[in-house]
Amino acid sequence: MRASLTLETEIGPLTVTEADGAIAALDWGARAARPQPTPLLQEAARQLKAYLAGRLTAFDLPLAQAGSPFQRRVFAAMRAIPYGAVMSYGDLARTVDSAPRAIGGACGANPLPILVPCHRVVASGKRLGGYGGHGGLATKRYLLALEGALMGLR
Repeated sequence: MRASLTLETEIGPLTVTEADGAIAALDWGARAARPQPTPLLQEAARQLKAYLAGRLTAFDLPLAQAGSPFQRRVFAAMRAIPYGAVMSYGDLARTVDSAPRAIGGACGANPLPILVPCHRVVASGKRLGGYGGHGGLATKRYLLALEGALMGLR
């Protein structure tokens, strides 16, 4: 069963999708055609709102991450980056024995932005790098500022 719920946030509408008892997608700007507020989607909305209000530093939701085995390794490594911290594409590449460019591709394919914090991955030299979420780098800056991790980045 797939169900979706859209919530209005400071960074625009976010649509959370549940499939088979786990959160399977978080989409920027999209809206659920027929909102279905299941208990899991209501909990995901509560946690996302608490995170965006600065009251939650870690999500506790079942996640169903689609992706290749390599992408899933990268997603797991991103989930290990603590709230308020950043890691470079190169450093993350070393943790999964890969190349920085491949890490960038996996970040761009992340079906669960925010929940799997690809915004915490930055370019070398403390540069922000890219961001595929709605609003691009402005949204990445917002999320990093919310976590207190923007200091020293350019």
